[in-house]
Amino acid sequence: MGCEMVERIVICRSNPVAPDPRVEKTARALVQSGYAVSIMAWDRTGQLLESPDLAEVELHRLQIPAQYGTGMQNLGSLLRWQWLLLRWLWQHRGEYRAIHACDFDTVLPAMVMKLLAGKVVVYDIFDFYADHVRLGSGWLRGLLRWLDRKIIRTADAVILVDDIREAQLAGIGPRRLEIIYNTPEDRPALLPDLSGDHKEGLRIAYIGLLQLDRGLLNLIELLPGHPDWHFDLAGFGGDEAAILQSALVLSNLTWHGRVPYSTALEISAWADVLLATYDPAVPNNRLASPNKLFEAMMLSKPVIVAEGTGMDTLVQSHRMGIVVPYGDGPKLEAALERLAQDPVLRQTLGANGRRLYEQRYDWREMQTRLTRLYRDVLGCRNVKG
Repeated sequence: MGCEMVERIVICRSNPVAPDPRVEKTARALVQSGYAVSIMAWDRTGQLLESPDLAEVELHRLQIPAQYGTGMQNLGSLLRWQWLLLRWLWQHRGEYRAIHACDFDTVLPAMVMKLLAGKVVVYDIFDFYADHVRLGSGWLRGLLRWLDRKIIRTADAVILVDDIREAQLAGIGPRRLEIIYNTPEDRPALLPDLSGDHKEGLRIAYIGLLQLDRGLLNLIELLPGHPDWHFDLAGFGGDEAAILQSALVLSNLTWHGRVPYSTALEISAWADVLLATYDPAVPNNRLASPNKLFEAMMLSKPVIVAEGTGMDTLVQSHRMGIVVPYGDGPKLEAALERLAQDPVLRQTLGANGRRLYEQRYDWREMQTRLTRLYRDVLGCRNVKG
């Protein structure tokens, strides 16, 4: 098929995209490259009306009540999501050419459309599902891994968020592989005015999924002993209630709730240090490449990460933050005290990260990779870029 008319790509994501930074910047990049874009999302609350700031992108939300982080208890809702997504894709099959399937919980309907309607499928793997979802049985995890490997071989292209995750594809051999790092679009206006750095205390920020394996309770337990520290917390997730039960009683913690991505970046830009302490006992966390790491780079902020995750080597080798053992409260406290007492160190670590962002991880390079991938799989040479 040629490109006499604009090709439409449907991005499928099993959250409401409210926000979802990677989905939003992928959609913007594809529109800027000359494609039409629709997003199919899952609203588990059935109440979301607001939409992200995505000019020229059609956002559709399937309203299917469900909880986050409940594992197999959510199976019925997950199957309903798969079925309704497939039905929508089939009903609108004449309106699009390609499906950009984000993670395993959207790729099965996409592969059915590839088989039945010849749709191009790009499988964007944020996290390997079998190593991420809360499953109660080993045989089910093994089945998901087997099926995922089959899909990776068959999809027209596979995207990984970091080159360290290529190890998880050993022996599979996808048709087309691209690495598109989970890095933000550059926002120079948010870079710090170093002359106005905080004179006292320390401002810490975390905006993202609220899960116990993110080390948030370790920090929350330290806050009562450091009234001159302030923690900005925002996001949503399966462990939100458990985390907020401890958090909301603290006077030096501000709970922002679910915020748009632009607001998330503004909160992070005001912080002195960002937190990204993931539990390495979770297999996916050992190869984690979260947007918080790259946001710290772009914003010229130091970042604290956990040993044994996909981030620690990068942070240490480029001296852009501090690495601590996961769950070690005293070591986390010592790292934060060091940053609180040394604004020059904060500036140095942040500047090192910013330099690396400009040299290797600028989103403009990621957009170029994304555009090249779609030109290859769709055979369209007259799109922008």
